[in-house]
Amino acid sequence: EAAGVHVLSGVTAGRAAQMNAGARAASGTYLCFLHADTQVPSDFVTLAEQVLSDQRTALAGFISVMRGEQQVRRVTTAHNFIKTWYAPLLFRPVSFFRGARLLFGDQVMICRREDFNSIGGWSITQTIMEEADLCLRMVRGGRGRVRQVPRKVWSSDRRVAKWGFWRANLTFLYVGLMWGFGAPPDRLARHYEDVR
Repeated sequence: EAAGVHVLSGVTAGRAAQMNAGARAASGTYLCFLHADTQVPSDFVTLAEQVLSDQRTALAGFISVMRGEQQVRRVTTAHNFIKTWYAPLLFRPVSFFRGARLLFGDQVMICRREDFNSIGGWSITQTIMEEADLCLRMVRGGRGRVRQVPRKVWSSDRRVAKWGFWRANLTFLYVGLMWGFGAPPDRLARHYEDVR
């Protein structure tokens, strides 16, 4: 608060409920959802306005570079980039050809408030993979396409650092596959522990 940031308190537990509360408290035309440990480029606001000025784009995200204090996680970064494309192509092909891509919070998700509200915001029943759910509902709701912007943002590698390269990447792949085959959120969450 001392830095001029409006802090919400007393919000219901759960990321979706918290992000919905943040969206309701925001006053702008555009909304931005990102992980607290993700850094954006200095021209981010201008870039977001340019991207969302295209009415065909309902939701957009960036290329997330996973890095720690000592290294960039190149393989994890590459996988995050390509899963944006291959996951919807393999598991939701009709949505893919209608413009769906899968974005996550470490990619910094931006959208117009009007589009976000029209689909009901974040689904509070989706306790994991809520970003994928939002992407698909934007496209299925006729709001427009989901776009990956060819610019970098930088996210913490804390999960890879804690779990190790193999466990982290195999967990990401396993949870993604289970989601793709329709596993319920509670089953997905059992394989994806909180790392803070």
